[in-house]
Amino acid sequence: MPMKARNNPFRTERVLTVRYRLLDGTWDVLMERLAARDYRAAVVGPDGSGKTTLLEDLEPRLAECGFGTKWLRLCDERRTFPRGALARFFDELGRGDVILFDGADLMGRLAWSRFRRRARAAAGLVITSHRPGRMPTLIECRTTPELLEDIVVHILGDGAGLGELPHRLFEKHRGNLRDALRELYDMYSATAPATDTS
Repeated sequence: MPMKARNNPFRTERVLTVRYRLLDGTWDVLMERLAARDYRAAVVGPDGSGKTTLLEDLEPRLAECGFGTKWLRLCDERRTFPRGALARFFDELGRGDVILFDGADLMGRLAWSRFRRRARAAAGLVITSHRPGRMPTLIECRTTPELLEDIVVHILGDGAGLGELPHRLFEKHRGNLRDALRELYDMYSATAPATDTS
């Protein structure tokens, strides 16, 4: 019997409880690096490497530094902003706000140039990007098979018992942890007993 979505340990709300794990350094060092870049920098990395999660985890740390935050997001399903949306965004932007822009590299070069000029009015601008170059790099996100295994153990508990499966999924999805976790969701949906794991 297929597992109900609400009982799947790899359901979205459960996976979202896993926060970004720095492989090198500490959050204090990262925040010092961001301050040294005048709060204008890029979080760089391939799909599924944790860029969005890291950007989300910057928000409370920026609040501790006295900044407000304003979010923008672009993705493959929505590669442009609705007409007038950016004008309203900048009208509401305060001088003490840091803009957190997820998917900034999907914006065309001309639009990006205009956007970056207007963003000078903000206290900072932190973006995610698949490749370096648009802004000074704050951090390059990367993944390891061990990181995926740690996440799986966090979700399932110490007795996960999946053996080499996390490592095989890491290789199959070329380090994309999001896709690996989606496959685990599908596997549990199809084969696991319909018991509550929350």
